[in-house]
Amino acid sequence: MLVADLVKLLEQRYPTAWAEDWDRVGFVLGDPDATVTRVLLAVDCDPAVVDEAARVGAEFVFTHHPLLLRGVSSVAPTTYKGRIVHRMIRSGMALYTAHTNADVANPGVSDVLAARVGLVEVHPLRPDPKAPERGHGRVGRLPEPMTLAQFARLVADQLPTAASGVRLAGDPAARVERVAVSGGAGDAFLADATRAGVDAYLTADLRHHPAQEHLANGGPALVDVTHWASERPWLDDVAAFLRAEAGLQTIVSDVDTSPWVPWEDNDS
Repeated sequence: MLVADLVKLLEQRYPTAWAEDWDRVGFVLGDPDATVTRVLLAVDCDPAVVDEAARVGAEFVFTHHPLLLRGVSSVAPTTYKGRIVHRMIRSGMALYTAHTNADVANPGVSDVLAARVGLVEVHPLRPDPKAPERGHGRVGRLPEPMTLAQFARLVADQLPTAASGVRLAGDPAARVERVAVSGGAGDAFLADATRAGVDAYLTADLRHHPAQEHLANGGPALVDVTHWASERPWLDDVAAFLRAEAGLQTIVSDVDTSPWVPWEDNDS
């Protein structure tokens, strides 16, 4: 398959028009006429991911987060992003990104997160007014109620292990059945989770004061994981789609691109 044809296939599944105005998605770099046989899928495009792509012989790198989200005036190889761009071009790699357009897709990032924790009867948390079958986040029901502590354990067991683990806010003994999820940073949907009347909201990157005020105002319990861990499962879904629709070889990167690392005080 040509790079250009793969780009068309991906944009049928994740139309760039679905992305937020501030986002930068789609075809980033590479030769449209080059041939693709192997795709590496990753949450971020960082040096370790590019190293992996080179090691496995991937001609095409698919990422969730944009490498060039904010404007730059230079991609000189003396800059962090410039070094990545130059290395990928020298290696003959293409780069493609699906970000907020994949967040709202159906199936999208939060559908896979919901499936990982076993939710049923799933629907968007914040539906798109023009297409209510898609939108940000998902709401669903657990097949059997459990305590918040048990739900947090389920999340820890079903999502990739990350340095900061799983945090919860609320009564560990509280009953949880209806759950909202949102892959990635979920602060923006705290009010939506409250309006949805769920028992718990699973997301990433929650901040101290918004979480504190949310709980003080009677919002549902919170289960917080790392950004990378909440979005990594979706890559398996994209990989399966590329294998089925394009017959491509796919490798899903397990490089944890989170900046946080495990730490133990061995000097005490």
